[in-house]
Amino acid sequence: MTSASSMVFTVVVVAALGFFSYNVQRLVGELRLGHRDDVRWNDLPRRFWNLLQIGLFQKKIFRDSIAGPMHAAIFWGFCVLTLGTTEMIVAGMFPGFSFAPFVPAPVYAFYEMNQDLWGALVIAAVSFALFRRLTKRVKRLQGKETHADDPLLILSWIGVLMITMFASHATTGVLHDLFWWSHALLVLGFLNYLPYSKHLHVVVSLPNVFLSNTSGPGVIGAMRPMDLEGDVAVFGAKDVTDLSWKSLLDGFACTECGRCTSVCPANITGKLLSPRKIVINVRERLEAEAKGDHSKTLLDDFITEEELWSCTTCRACVQECPVSIDQLSVILELRRNLVLGESRFPAEVMPAFESMEQRGSPWAFDPGDRGKWAAGLDIPTMAEMAERNERPEVLYWVGCMGSFDDRAKKTTVAFAKILKAAHVNFAILGQEEKCNGDAARRMGNEYLYQMLAKDNIATLDRYGVKTVVTACPHCFHQIGNEYPQFGGNYDVVHHSTYIESLMAAGRVPLREDLHEPVRTFTYHDSCYLGRYNDVYDAPRETMKRALPMLNLVEMPRSKDRGLCCGAGGGRMFMEEKVGKRINAERAEEAIATGADAIAVACPFCMTMMADSIKSRDSHVEVYDVAEVVAGRLAV
Repeated sequence: MTSASSMVFTVVVVAALGFFSYNVQRLVGELRLGHRDDVRWNDLPRRFWNLLQIGLFQKKIFRDSIAGPMHAAIFWGFCVLTLGTTEMIVAGMFPGFSFAPFVPAPVYAFYEMNQDLWGALVIAAVSFALFRRLTKRVKRLQGKETHADDPLLILSWIGVLMITMFASHATTGVLHDLFWWSHALLVLGFLNYLPYSKHLHVVVSLPNVFLSNTSGPGVIGAMRPMDLEGDVAVFGAKDVTDLSWKSLLDGFACTECGRCTSVCPANITGKLLSPRKIVINVRERLEAEAKGDHSKTLLDDFITEEELWSCTTCRACVQECPVSIDQLSVILELRRNLVLGESRFPAEVMPAFESMEQRGSPWAFDPGDRGKWAAGLDIPTMAEMAERNERPEVLYWVGCMGSFDDRAKKTTVAFAKILKAAHVNFAILGQEEKCNGDAARRMGNEYLYQMLAKDNIATLDRYGVKTVVTACPHCFHQIGNEYPQFGGNYDVVHHSTYIESLMAAGRVPLREDLHEPVRTFTYHDSCYLGRYNDVYDAPRETMKRALPMLNLVEMPRSKDRGLCCGAGGGRMFMEEKVGKRINAERAEEAIATGADAIAVACPFCMTMMADSIKSRDSHVEVYDVAEVVAGRLAV
C-alpha cells in the first residue's frame, strides 16, 4: 500500500472510529435515563466466571443442539478473526506492520492457520444459518415484534466479509487492493451499523453477561426491595425511566432469538405474553424517549396489562436466555406500578389481598385454625416450648396451603410423621404463622408483602429460630432468600432435602417388604424449588430411597427445562381465560410418560396437577414426596 493510500485509509479509520465513539456515547446516554443499580460490580470472581462459561464458552447457547453449535462457531470465529482484522487495519495505516516480530514464529504460524480455519467455519455456519432462516421457518424466530430482515442482512454481510478476506489473501495487484479495500470498508461499516441494529448484542452481550445477576452473584430470583418509608416518586415502573439502567442494557443485548418465548408456559398455551416482546419493547420505548418522545409510556402503550398478568414468574425465560437477560424483573416492576401506583389488577385477586391483610392468609380461614391439622399428633407449638424454656431442633413452617387446604394437609401430616419417626425435635408456630407473602410480592403488592414479611420475621426472631424446614417452595424461597432483605436470616431447608438427609443418615425407619411391587413415577419440578433454588436431585433421591423398586421416568421437559404448573406469580388466584390451561398442558405431558403416579414437592403444584388429572378422569395418582416416604414408614 502506498503512503497516499495509507493516509486516505487512516482518515477513513479515524472517521469510522469517531462515528462509532459517538454512537457509544449516545447509547450510554440512553442507559443513563434509567435509575441507579449499584449491585452490578460486586463479587467480581463470580462475574468473571459467568463471563467465561456463559459469555465466552457459550454455555446456554448449547442448550439448543442445532442452533447452538452454529452460533458458537460464528461467535468464536469472530473472536479469532478480530485479531486478524486488527492486524489488517493497523497495517493499512502503517504499511509493513505485522504481529510476527512480537511473537515466536510457530505461534504466528498457528495464528495465521487459525485465521483461515475459523474463516472457513464462519462461512459454513453462516451458510447454514441463512439456509435455515430462508427454508425452515423456525417457530421461535417468528413474531411481529422481531426485525425479520435484519438477520438476513447481517448474515449476508458476514458471509461477504469472509469472502473478501479470503479473496484478498488469494489475489495480487489490483484485485488484491480491490478485495482488501472492500473487506476493510465492510468491517468498518459493520462496526457502525451495529448500534442501529438488533445485532448490537455482538458488542453488548459480553458486558451484559458480566453485569447480570441472573446466574448470581447474589440471590437468584430475589426481587428488588422497595424503600416504602422513603420518598418514592414512582411505585415500580411505568416507563423506561423508572427501570434500572441494567434493564435498559438488557434491551440492547437482546438477540431476538426467541428462546425465552419458546419456553414461556403462558405463550406456549396461547396467552398474549412473549418475554422477547417485553425486552424488545423496552428498547423501542427507550429509543423514542431518548429522541424526546414523551407522549407514550412503556406500560399501556407498549406493554399491556393482559401480558403482565399472564406471567407465572417461573423464570424459564431467564433460564434460557443465552446473554443473561432478566425479562422477569421488567414484568414485576410494571406489575408493582399497576397495583401500587394505579390500583389496577384482576378483580379475582382482591379477596386474596384482603384476606392476607386481615387474616394472614390468601384464603378466608380463621387464623386460629392453622394448627388444627395437628390434632392428636402431639406436636408442640413454639409458644408451648418457650413456656417450658425449651427450644426445638427445627421449626416446621407449615404454610397456608399446608394448614388449610384439605389435600395439602395430607402432605403436612405425612411430613410430620416422618419427623416424628426420625425423632426430630420440632415445633410449629400454629396461629402465630402468617402467609410468607410471596404471592403478594409477585402480584405487585409490595406494601402487603413487607407487612407480612416483617411480622413473620418478628415472630421468628422472638423465638430465636435458627433452622426452618418447609414443604412449600414459595415459603422456602421467601424465608431463605428474600427475608434477609429485612433482617431475617435463617437456615431454611426444603422438606425434600431434609427428608433425603434424614434417610441418608439412617434415621427414617422403612418397611422391608420382600415383594414390593414396581411403581412407575414421573416427577414434576416446582419452579421455585428448581429454577429459583437449584433443587432437582433431592426429591428424586428421596423417592429412590423410599421405593427400592421405583421406575422413575422423566417428562420431556424436566429439571431446569421443566414446565410450570401455572400457579406461580399469583396465578393461583386468577382464572385462565385465554388459551389452554397451563396445568392441562403439563398434566398431559405427565400422563404421556405412561407413569401410574406423579410426584410433586409443592402444594401449589399438587393442586394444579391433581385438578387437571381429575378433570381427565385419569387413574394416575398425584403424591407429594413426603407421602411417598410416609407410606413406607415402619412405625
